[in-house]
Parts: sequence; C-alpha cells; structure tokens
Amino acid sequence: MQYKSTRGKANNYTFEQAVLAGLSPDGGLFIPQSIPQAPADFLTKWASLSFQELALEVLSLYIDQTEIPKQDLKELVDRSYSTFRHKDITPLHQDVALQFVGNLFEYFLKRKNAGIENKADRHKITVVGATSGDTGSAAIYGLRNKQDLDVFILFPTGRVSPIQEAQMTTVLDANVHNVSVKGTFDDCQDIVKGLFANKDFMAKYNLGAVNSINWARILAQTVYYFHSYFSLLRSLNITPGSEEAKKIHITYSVPTGNFGDILAGYYAHQMGLPTAKLLVATNANDILYRFFCSGVCEKNVGEDGGVHETLSPAMDIVVSSNFERLLFYLARDAAVDAQIVNSWMVDLKQKGRFDTGAQVLAEAKRIFDAGHVSDQETCDTIRSYIRPENSSQAPYVMDPHTAVGVKAAETVIPKIDSQNIVISLSTAHPAKFSDAVERALKDQEGVVFEEFFKAVLPKEFDGLMTAERRVTLIPRADEALVIEVIDKELSK
Repeated sequence: MQYKSTRGKANNYTFEQAVLAGLSPDGGLFIPQSIPQAPADFLTKWASLSFQELALEVLSLYIDQTEIPKQDLKELVDRSYSTFRHKDITPLHQDVALQFVGNLFEYFLKRKNAGIENKADRHKITVVGATSGDTGSAAIYGLRNKQDLDVFILFPTGRVSPIQEAQMTTVLDANVHNVSVKGTFDDCQDIVKGLFANKDFMAKYNLGAVNSINWARILAQTVYYFHSYFSLLRSLNITPGSEEAKKIHITYSVPTGNFGDILAGYYAHQMGLPTAKLLVATNANDILYRFFCSGVCEKNVGEDGGVHETLSPAMDIVVSSNFERLLFYLARDAAVDAQIVNSWMVDLKQKGRFDTGAQVLAEAKRIFDAGHVSDQETCDTIRSYIRPENSSQAPYVMDPHTAVGVKAAETVIPKIDSQNIVISLSTAHPAKFSDAVERALKDQEGVVFEEFFKAVLPKEFDGLMTAERRVTLIPRADEALVIEVIDKELSK
C-alpha cells in the first residue's frame, strides 16, 4: 500500500513516510493509493473479535508487513489501547485518544535510531498541531515523554473549555509545549499549515503533523465503526451475515468539526461496512451543512473569520482540513478531474468560497446527510437525556458536542425506515464542558449541579484545575511568533 496527496503532486509515499510527514509537500493531505476492501467473509470472520483484534485486521489492510511486521503491529495496537477504562475500548459510550499515532511515531523513531548513541546524530521529529479542544490533550498524552520527539500544540486562547486547557497545560514533560494563540482554531490551523509550507523551517526541525491531518489518526478511527456494527448486532441477538443482519443498515450521526471522525466512517463504508448514511452534525458554524445542501462551500463573513463561539467549542471551525480528503473522492466519483481539488482549496482561501457543481453534490448526497443544531437545542438535548420522558430509558449525561450529534440524529430518525438504525457518536466527557452542562441543568428541580459534577467527574481529573501549568501565550495569530517559540524551546 502506497500513499499519495489529494492535490496530485506527491505520489508513491510509504505508510511510514506519510505518517512522519503528516502534511504532503504540495499542501495536500495523504490518502491511500486505493481504498482496500474488507475480506469477502468479514461479516462473519470479524464478528467475534475484540476491539484490539479488529483493529489489527483493519490496520493490516493499509500497512504492508514489509513496513511493520504483523506481530509488531499487534504489539503497537495492544499497547495503544491498554490504558482505556472500558474493556471494549469503544462500547456504545466512550472516547478514543491518540495513543496509536504516538506509538507509531515512537516505533519509527526507534527503528531509525537503532545503534545510534550520539544524541546529535539521532533522527528527531518536531510534531506541530492545532486543536479546538479535545484532540490537543489526546495528542499530548499520546506523545508525552517520547524519546527524540517534541510536540507543540497550538490552541485558541479562551476558546477551549477550562478543563480541556488544564488537561493540556498541566502536562509538564520536557518534550511537551503548549502555545495559546489569541485568535480562532482556524488561525491556529493556518499557522500549522504555514509552517509545513516553510521548507527551510520544516527541514530544520523535521516537522511532523498530528491530530486528524495525519493519516494514521483517520485510520485508527475507522476501526470503531466496524466495532460498533458488530456490537449492535450482538445487542440485538442477530447473527452477522444472516438474512436478518442484511436488512439492517446503520446511519451514523457524527458531531463534526475538522471532519476527521466522519471521514473515518466514509472509509469504513467504502471498505464494505453496511452503512445507510453518514450524518454530518454541525453547530452554528455550519459551513459543512450548507455544502451538503448546495454543493457550495462558503465561509461566513464577519469578525474572527466568521467563526461563531458556541457551547460546543471543539466544533467552532470554519475550514475543516479533512474535508479536502472527501472532496478528492467526490471529484473522482463524479468523473471530475481530481486536480480540481487544489483549485477549490485555493479559491476557499483566497475568495472564501467554491462551487463543486451538481455532479459532485449528487455524489455527496449518495452517502452523506447533514444537520445543524443551535445552542438552545444543545441544552434541551442534554436536559432531555438526563431526565428522559421514557421511563425505560436510563439517564445519560452527554457533553454539548455529543448533544449536537444526538439532536441531529433525532431529526433524521423520522425519515428512515424501521430497518435502519441510527448510532450517534459520543465525542467527549461531559465534565470537560461543565459550563454547558450547568446551563442545561439550570433550574432543574432536584438537581444540585455541584453534586452532579462530582458524580460524573473522572478520578483522573482530581486536582487538575489547581495543578502546575506550563504554557506560552502569543498575543496574535502570527506564524513568526510561533517560530520564535519553537526556536527558543528547541535551543534549550
């Protein structure tokens, strides 16, 4: 399996090269040369596998054994998911971190540096990423204390939740560097892309990308779509591969910011997973919702580049990086020259919009649907699941991003037939967004927020808000200022 760029000017990359580079030299994102198909008998062969066993099967389709022998890959997978609190890793309820990507970086670096004792001669990587909240801490915890690797995470000042910021900035490992940027997530993401386009800087520090820009992150996320399908059938006592199972198709509702999570669902669908629809759930930053309605991708005009501040801040994004990967496939399937993706992305940056046309929109609607959810609807949804009207339904506490996905799912349920089932992906712990949950619980009879908060707070958060922190503040979104920070930290 080899990898290529969405913009057509970089080809024949190995998996290792694609992972370590992160972003393609032509500014595009790496995608597999072709999307492999799951084995013909996967519905029965994979049905009883554990999450780790399933991950090994899925990842092996994209990673040649000449690059990572299967036993090594198994050890990477087992180590990556050994720290999760739930034995199923992703039961129909929990959040997945970036452990696998961090362990891949470590694996490749150890192999490159085998036998090299002189520190100056060792191969090193500087990982740079932007986060709107959740993925920043996941990246940091996946990369902390890794030898020959430094990680710099940029996040928008005041636009991540207090707990999210604490999760990132209280990690004091010497190789972890947090940079708080006065601006929006899109500003942070533009800076990261600018650093990768700076060839001299990139060569000097051997930059690597993290979060969903990196192909390995998307690949790891693909697994839990398969896992949820088999878990659902087990819960319904339906035999995978049976005639009864063939009648069931799943719609996945996915809270969507940078488009990585739902893109993983697209890959699973293309591999053969019986998927009816992928529902793109957005908040007030609804550029993707508007695209799936019209085929036009157009930024809002206004302060902060048109970004609306909402109760679901990890989704407060205008330009979703991973959307470019989908555009490549839509153009290809609509028989449009895939090279057009580059011009679309240039138009979006320079003109604030592009129009893909009717053929591409028709391809998009074949598998995707979209919905947008207001802050008020988000609060109403959180409240309704804490106090469900149906007495047989157990109370469930969701964070505001999950609530966006659930509300969007509720809007499509009346449109589908009874043999289709909707799974809404839960993307974060409610304790990370206590302000939104408190707003939803406000004035609820018999609910004392402080008691509720203590009940849902994971023990890992004990003392987090008062722990020592390390972070560098930047007064404006300026690539040169970020370069100064990186130069200073890596010269120590």
